[in-house]
Amino acid sequence: MKNSAPSNLAQIEGLLFIAGDEGITLGDLAKITGFMKPAIVGMIDQLKTKYAEDSNSALVVLNSAETYRLATKHSLSPVIKRYFEVPLTMPLTKALLEVLAIVAYRQPITRLEIDDIRGVQSSGSLQKLMARGLIDTHGRLDAPGRPFLYVTTEAFLNYFGMTTIKDLPPLAKQEDLDLDQMNGDLFLEALQARQKQQEADNGKTTKSNG
Repeated sequence: MKNSAPSNLAQIEGLLFIAGDEGITLGDLAKITGFMKPAIVGMIDQLKTKYAEDSNSALVVLNSAETYRLATKHSLSPVIKRYFEVPLTMPLTKALLEVLAIVAYRQPITRLEIDDIRGVQSSGSLQKLMARGLIDTHGRLDAPGRPFLYVTTEAFLNYFGMTTIKDLPPLAKQEDLDLDQMNGDLFLEALQARQKQQEADNGKTTKSNG
């Protein structure tokens, strides 16, 4: 049995989700879907009503001018805050390291560019890395929607025992592949090599102090 095509409303909802914190303009929604702008505004109003009336839904639709984005309801603020605080005591996951590696090697970079390299949405990972102070925003790209540009911080350098971003090890296969053809694993492998080197250096320091 074939899956039925997504409804028009589902298409708009999906685009709002994938757009993440930066949101998506009414014009871009129209270009991507081919729907008329008044129809899109009507569907967004439907989503707003749907979320507002469903107490089991965590979502709301926010808009500024003609840019729309999905967000969580204000009532969820306490638990969302804990979500970002609790991982601070935990090691970086593979997904977080992958996003961090891409930012480190390609900075300044937008979320959409990171998503394109990884093939998945990275908004949550970026927020976690910002909460840890390992990355930050540094201006906006001069392009439609003016997306944020992400860069690593001094805390990132300290975390990996570096004094400058030039201390990053070279990317594998850098001579054979264009950077735009690389996937997240290649960036991750390079950063993990630096992490292993840092752990080895710490081990040597501990032994010499002992």
